[in-house]
Amino acid sequence: MRMIHSFQFGVIAASSLFVAAVSYAQGDSNAAAAQSSMAPYTEGSVWVVTMVKVKAGMSDDYIKSLGHTIKPVMEEQKKQNLILDYKILDGDASGAQDFNMLLMVEYANMAALDGLRAKTDPITEKIMGSEDQRRALAIKRFEVRDIVGVKTMREITLK
Repeated sequence: MRMIHSFQFGVIAASSLFVAAVSYAQGDSNAAAAQSSMAPYTEGSVWVVTMVKVKAGMSDDYIKSLGHTIKPVMEEQKKQNLILDYKILDGDASGAQDFNMLLMVEYANMAALDGLRAKTDPITEKIMGSEDQRRALAIKRFEVRDIVGVKTMREITLK
């Protein structure tokens, strides 16, 4: 299951750039509708947040791995306007079962997630290799980290 989450993050990361561009173009009409809302906030972009527990002493190895895999995939997705941005946050876990790293991918809106894999798979394959190669990498990552969970959350701005 954890390998699947890792693989899904790579796939989502790789495909999200194009979707973000399309969604950004559609965002103008959505922005007008959101401004007329009675909600005490304005809807913003959507973040897919992966919570990772990096095993003790393995942070540098994991971060190096991300630099060779996730970073080029995310940069290509940004170039193709599939994602708006991505961030990696590193910190302390609050307990033995808690995460100590966040992998965050920003999309223009929820619509940006529609059909995302079809757009990101070619990017992921070009950068990270075939599905078998990516699966082998995901299995190796079990040695250095565990996926605690994945959340999709909308950014809001208070009125």
